[in-house]
Amino acid sequence: MSIFEKTLRPQTGIEAGLLQFEKTEGAVLLDVRSPEEYEGGHLAGSVNLPLNRLAAIDYPKETPLFVYCHSGARSSRACAFLTRQGYRAENLGGLMDYHGPLE
Repeated sequence: MSIFEKTLRPQTGIEAGLLQFEKTEGAVLLDVRSPEEYEGGHLAGSVNLPLNRLAAIDYPKETPLFVYCHSGARSSRACAFLTRQGYRAENLGGLMDYHGPLE
């Protein structure tokens, strides 16, 4: 297995992932894009925690995390990091595949 394959985690898909998020009690929808990208439009109810600040995460380890970014690359890296830290993180992929409204 290459280092690329070890780093990137498979995506659930943003539409299916959002449905799963909505059904998961206590879940957090995490946007790992930059603050500027977040301000430009984000999923309703999401929390912005940029990838470069992810080490500062302050949720209990049992909190289900549903993670997205623009294309799915940063969310994949974020999920790999979060999983190593003991979190349950699901990679939803990127907004470029999302066709719904943004806030």
